[in-house]
Amino acid sequence: MRCHTAFLSVGSNMGNKRINCEKGIAALTASGNTILEKQSPFYKTEPLDYTDQEWFINCVVKIKTVFEPLELLDNIQAIEINAGRKSGDIRFGPRVLDLDIIFFDNIQIDSEILVIPHPRMHNRRFVLKPFCDIEPRMVHPVVKKNIESLLKSIDKNKQKVYPI
Repeated sequence: MRCHTAFLSVGSNMGNKRINCEKGIAALTASGNTILEKQSPFYKTEPLDYTDQEWFINCVVKIKTVFEPLELLDNIQAIEINAGRKSGDIRFGPRVLDLDIIFFDNIQIDSEILVIPHPRMHNRRFVLKPFCDIEPRMVHPVVKKNIESLLKSIDKNKQKVYPI
């Protein structure tokens, strides 16, 4: 069975945020179909888009998985639901656990169900900062810039991210 490399953004802004993230990461590897390769430190991050909510805790993980992209999406959505996330929540609003596929191998997918690379990741400091801790030189396959240069292009004053 072929093994794939994927990067996921992990976040929470409800309850014990860090524990929610840690449990989500543990659930990823519980089945044995996914191995955690690297994990960034956690960061306290300012909410974007829907700003009337608590700040988030975020990190990025690098995994090896036997899942194909849609299987991985199904798996992470099940983990989110098991953590207490409900469908129909406010878009970009508060959530117990948020797992997003940022990259999957070096492929690009643009479907109604899944878009890879994640369509907003290159504009989000809360993704780029922790991503830089584990793979700063990785090149975004669409915008053709590495993660470090993408991070440097974002105004630090508009998207606050603090180590914890």
